[in-house]
Amino acid sequence: MDLDLNSSRALVVREQPPRKKTTTMLRRSRYGCRNCKLRKLKCDEGRPQCKRCSAFGVLCNFASGNIPDLQPVVIVAAGTGRLLATRGGRAEPRPPVDSAVWTSDESTSYQLNARCQDFITRYLGRSLITPDDPAMVHVNRRLLRLAFAYPFLMHASLAVALTYDRHLNASLGHRRSLEECYHWSQSTVLFNKRLREPIEAEDRDPIWGTAAALSILAFSSPDASTPEESWPLKSPDHADLDWLRVSHGKMALWHIVDPLRPDSIFRVMAATFAHMQEPLSEKGIHGIPLALAAACHLDDSSTPRNNPYFRPAHALSHILHLPESKVTTGLTHIFTRNIDGPFESLLRDRDPVALLLLYLWYRKAGHGIWWVELRARVECPSICSYLRRYHKGNGAVLAFLPGGDHADMCRWE
Repeated sequence: MDLDLNSSRALVVREQPPRKKTTTMLRRSRYGCRNCKLRKLKCDEGRPQCKRCSAFGVLCNFASGNIPDLQPVVIVAAGTGRLLATRGGRAEPRPPVDSAVWTSDESTSYQLNARCQDFITRYLGRSLITPDDPAMVHVNRRLLRLAFAYPFLMHASLAVALTYDRHLNASLGHRRSLEECYHWSQSTVLFNKRLREPIEAEDRDPIWGTAAALSILAFSSPDASTPEESWPLKSPDHADLDWLRVSHGKMALWHIVDPLRPDSIFRVMAATFAHMQEPLSEKGIHGIPLALAAACHLDDSSTPRNNPYFRPAHALSHILHLPESKVTTGLTHIFTRNIDGPFESLLRDRDPVALLLLYLWYRKAGHGIWWVELRARVECPSICSYLRRYHKGNGAVLAFLPGGDHADMCRWE
């Protein structure tokens, strides 16, 4: 099976209200290096090293297909013979080889430096996805053991750990670091390569664990540091809602790896998966706040077939009334798994009601789920600004934004 979690998809966007061009909305180079394309930056196509790769401390792969994506530049310290890795223009010593720990399979190996080993030790006894969930702690410990035999899982785990540290340390900013980009890229490349081969029984758990990690990485890493740079305010782009494509790709593996099979390490998460698959109403507005039902044009005769907001609104209502401590990962996934079909098209086209539903979900889910919060930090204010700027006359929608009559429905202090 070939499940490309790093490919682009075509996107047709309806005409949007005119916006002024800003200096942050740069047109990307068609023939730039792969590193710049991965980082969604304009490449100057310089040879042998473009300026952005040089500043970021990676080998430019504009002129060569043999250089891996986001490969750190390595130099030798004069007179010492010791390897140094450049980082942001600075040379930093690499740890001695005799203290190395390796992860490898039949075709790939990766040496864990001291920083990587620190992450493994620090997060060995906890879960990064949901830190207080005992079931996920159990899963995390077993996945880390598997990571030493599956480099794509190790790279994904390290990337998630680095992203989690960025969440804990606000001074690191919104942008991904070179290390995050490197491990994420390496995991994606190795993972897609592995999915082109037959999947053996022992491979199913590391494959599902990696797919889950890549989904979290895609969601928690918006390519923006300010609301103005973020979707939906930014100019339309083929990468809009990429996290949704990756999430769909992960779920395409469900029937292949069967995370709930008797010998799966994920079987302890059966309750979480049950929440994710919880059935929704088939008619009416029971459970949906009346003001939200009115904004979504829903009434007692509404069904999934006659109203594209029906399922997302019902899914959102599963968590709107809950205290923050009760909003679990499984419950929040009810909403994301219902972003498909006509509703997904409306969301991509920046429909005001679809944006409102996503905004309210961010406000509720972002309180207790760190990887949702990382994206919500920039997309929530971006959605608010977009709705106020281009849908001033839609009072039913604006009433849910800060300062509106229904703003307390998903209060986020």
